[in-house]
Amino acid sequence: TVYLGPRPVVMLCGTEAIREALVDQAEVFSGRAHVAYVEQVFQGYGVIFANGDRWKALRRFSLATMRDFGMGKRSVEERIQEEAQCLMEELRKSKGALLDPTFFFHAITANIICSIVFGERFAYKDPQFLRLLDTFYQTFALVSSFSSQVFELFQDFLRHFPGPHRQVYKNLQEVNAFISCSVAKHRETLDPSAPRDFIDTYLLRMDKEKSNPDTEFHQRNLILTTLSLFFAGTETTSTTLRYGFLLMLKYPHIAEKVRKEIEQVIGLHRPPALDDRAKMPYTDAVIHEMQRFGDLLPIGVPHMVTKDTYFRGYIIPKGTKVFPILSSALHDPRYFEKPDEFNPDHFLDDKGALKKNDAFMPFSVGKRICLGEGIAKAELFLFFTTILQNFSVASPVAPKDISLMPLESGFGKMPPVYQIRFLAR
Repeated sequence: TVYLGPRPVVMLCGTEAIREALVDQAEVFSGRAHVAYVEQVFQGYGVIFANGDRWKALRRFSLATMRDFGMGKRSVEERIQEEAQCLMEELRKSKGALLDPTFFFHAITANIICSIVFGERFAYKDPQFLRLLDTFYQTFALVSSFSSQVFELFQDFLRHFPGPHRQVYKNLQEVNAFISCSVAKHRETLDPSAPRDFIDTYLLRMDKEKSNPDTEFHQRNLILTTLSLFFAGTETTSTTLRYGFLLMLKYPHIAEKVRKEIEQVIGLHRPPALDDRAKMPYTDAVIHEMQRFGDLLPIGVPHMVTKDTYFRGYIIPKGTKVFPILSSALHDPRYFEKPDEFNPDHFLDDKGALKKNDAFMPFSVGKRICLGEGIAKAELFLFFTTILQNFSVASPVAPKDISLMPLESGFGKMPPVYQIRFLAR
């Protein structure tokens, strides 16, 4: 137990403790505690911060709908492949000039979630799209900052004063206004016989349940679920790619081995496909290690116990906030030989095949495991391999001088800002 300000909070450290709670006692530990910095916006609505029956209804619906639009007329795989080709065009235009990759990685991951949720992708130069991406980036940086950790401790007092928490509220309300406009447009053009995307499907469900006074399918949950999917689906995968390419600059021999495997399995004349992954254990291990080392949400998203719970000899009272410290699993020395080093061998057996590792939980585990895990894994594989199939990467800084120190490390972990050249092969 640790006191965060006046509140007692339980920390779960190490692979076994996290699995025992979130998997073996999944139901009891499936509550969601709030995150002080964004609580004013979500207030327990939307799929990520909901609890009880509301959460169950929204999660079931979101999973089924994402699956349908992922596997519908154009599968998620095709959407990612198309987006990857749009990115290739943009990177070719850079002609090997130095650039900060943040924007590109943001744009491609945001466009995948946009195509599922809003039914459209945006041009990379679209001013509204640029504004949204900038808002997300700033918000993730603020939520991961030191000030957000202080706010978590003394929220009851600090929320009455000006500070970065006001900016987070303003940013997320701006995104909500964009989502509301999109929902209004969807409503005007809705064809019940042919839903185009997540929002259409939700609106049809709202119409079906409008006589039910207890329904969870109302406007507020629609806006905040869309915000949850949009924000979580953009920020996490793009940050992992940013870390990944920084690591490729730091360890060029690893990037070279990945490139060789791409040439052997895929060649240079067709785009990578998800079926290739099973034949590319080294590349798959590198992507696993990028996620493990990137350690994107070090303390996890907070859980809450839904009733008084007996756990490892202690009684945890109902409503207690519980942090599954994912970082303690991803750096668990009993599961990873050199936890503080970037080493793809952590995920390879002695025959060079990919091996499963119980401590690998970047998406968390249990009933609250990340909704978009499947989409994120597909994006990481297809974007990573398509870029390295078409380009080699270079840095103005010698590999030994490249710093991996995060820019922010709090609720989230953000890689340092860096410059990279994409050199057409």
